[in-house]
Amino acid sequence: MAERNRRDFLKCSAIGGVAAMAFAGGRVWGRALGANDRIRVAVVGINSQGLKHLEDGYMAMKDVEVAYLVDPDRRLFDSRRKLVKDRTGFTPRCITDLREALDDKSLDVVSIATPNHWHSLQAIWCCQAGKDVYVEKPCSHNVFEGRKLVEAARKYDRIVQHGTQNRADRDWQKLSAAVRSGKYGKLLISYGYASKPRASIGFRDPETSPAELDYDLWTGPAPMQPYRTNLVPYNWHWVWNFGNGEIGNQGVHQLDVARWVLPDDAAPKQVLSLGGRFGYKDQGQTPNTQLTIFDFGDVKLFFEDRGLVDKKTMKVANEFYTDQGVLRDGKFFPKGKGEGVPLDLGQRGFCPRPPHFQNFIQCVRSRKREDLFAEIVEGHRSALLAHLGNISYRLGQDVPFSKETRAFGDDRAAYEAFESMKQHLVDAAKLDLASATYRLGRRLTFDAQSERFVGDDEASRMLTREYRKPFVVPNVV
Repeated sequence: MAERNRRDFLKCSAIGGVAAMAFAGGRVWGRALGANDRIRVAVVGINSQGLKHLEDGYMAMKDVEVAYLVDPDRRLFDSRRKLVKDRTGFTPRCITDLREALDDKSLDVVSIATPNHWHSLQAIWCCQAGKDVYVEKPCSHNVFEGRKLVEAARKYDRIVQHGTQNRADRDWQKLSAAVRSGKYGKLLISYGYASKPRASIGFRDPETSPAELDYDLWTGPAPMQPYRTNLVPYNWHWVWNFGNGEIGNQGVHQLDVARWVLPDDAAPKQVLSLGGRFGYKDQGQTPNTQLTIFDFGDVKLFFEDRGLVDKKTMKVANEFYTDQGVLRDGKFFPKGKGEGVPLDLGQRGFCPRPPHFQNFIQCVRSRKREDLFAEIVEGHRSALLAHLGNISYRLGQDVPFSKETRAFGDDRAAYEAFESMKQHLVDAAKLDLASATYRLGRRLTFDAQSERFVGDDEASRMLTREYRKPFVVPNVV
């Protein structure tokens, strides 16, 4: 624990020194950065999450310059350029295509906040060009490209941070260490919830995209489909070609925390997911209610998201069930006792909230990827869980709620979670369970070493996608 605390302190302290230079194939990549040299950043995707990259991250940092703003929608340029200039004094260059910025040898860092289907390819391009990368969650749209991003980060010796910001929170760091230590008993189920209000996206007819939007570039690696106003700029999350549903949206944060408390060598062995899109009819494709169960051997990971909630009933949280009780809401509830005991995690640590971007920039200077709070391999392993759950769900069959299921074997907790989901649908959607159906996913066995499904070629084919040229994630990065 002393060594862990020392590392945590270092991560939250300013890291100085001269940055090492990275070499690949005899070529020098990037610039050598001194402790006080200005780091030049390009922010890609500046509509929503990218705005947070600017306001919560780079504009507040000393010796960091926002040099480029990159987005296929030129309508955003004037307001974002003015924001950066007024706040920092620097006037960023606004461009639509990231590749133009990658030719700039004085550019050090790229911060990616684009839709999911672009994350891995853009990050791989950045690694190949010798740039360090901050990439939003999930770092990939599928398992294959997430692994390729990890390979690119290693091959080109890049600093790559994943946007799972809970890793930077001192309270989560302490809680994770406490659960892993066995202080509160042997962990049986690590449970994540990501239930946020998700209304219908309705139906919209195809339109001609706005002249200021390069829709071909926005579509990128995904199959081309007609532009609709309920697809761009946000509701792509609920369309398979671009997003990964709630489990791949808010859910990646809670999946990451749920996985964080497991042993270092824990790997998913089986997955089963079920649910559906209930309560309305629209052009969304992903489930708005989903229960996913991962078998890690000695421990299980449960994840659920429910979109038919309001601000009072929404739940974004993690809970941990041990053989001695339950940890939730900052308390430990021992078995057989109604009263919860406040968790003994000590005082809050050194890190301000949120230090995630600062930690990234510190590691860009130090070249110590081991000091990253959310190094890309950790991001890949958490995003992978979302992809596995979705593959199980998409390969499932619609079955009636009225038919008793034996899908969970002898897993009592899974049956209880399913019953809770059904009651929620009755209450929130007035669903008639006697006539309604849900999607019962295929139980899949996964080999984490090869990152392939065992004995299921159909499922393994869904670990990647058909890429639209020229936006292709290569087999060899």
